[in-house]
Amino acid sequence: MPAKIRQVGISESPLSVDQAISLVSGPEVGGIALFVGTVRNSDHGTGVISLDYTQHPSAVDVLTTCAEETAEQHDVLAIAVEHRVGHLEVGDIAVVVAIGAVHRGEALAACAHLINTLKAEVPIWKEQHFASGKSEWVGLPGQSGQPDVQTDPLPLEGARSGVGSDRP
Repeated sequence: MPAKIRQVGISESPLSVDQAISLVSGPEVGGIALFVGTVRNSDHGTGVISLDYTQHPSAVDVLTTCAEETAEQHDVLAIAVEHRVGHLEVGDIAVVVAIGAVHRGEALAACAHLINTLKAEVPIWKEQHFASGKSEWVGLPGQSGQPDVQTDPLPLEGARSGVGSDRP
């Protein structure tokens, strides 16, 4: 894995924005772009009370590939990316992408590229729980724009951490 990749992980534990920023900081870094995705309180005009994220066993490998491609395609110095799995409440952080570069333009472009690629390619699915008591799966294989993964979502026991993570 390129030295530019400082962290790639999937975790059941809360994510740290401060840790991501620290990982991509340095004396040569002139700009840090940051994306923090949080659980919002509504979708499709319906109140959301919580989410459950589930991953495919290949998710951390696919996420690593996304980070490596971003490093190859953009003039960046450092990348940190981590996605949460498990049960999340409204306001919880679901994903953090941090990019360090010499200049802001490349940091911003790489950050947008990585979050968009992650959303399109990494096999992580969410089940939204609505205030009405109903729930809805989002991002399952076969849904429009989602990767075609040939297996069902795994329970949380399948969650694992990736490179640079201090979580088991």
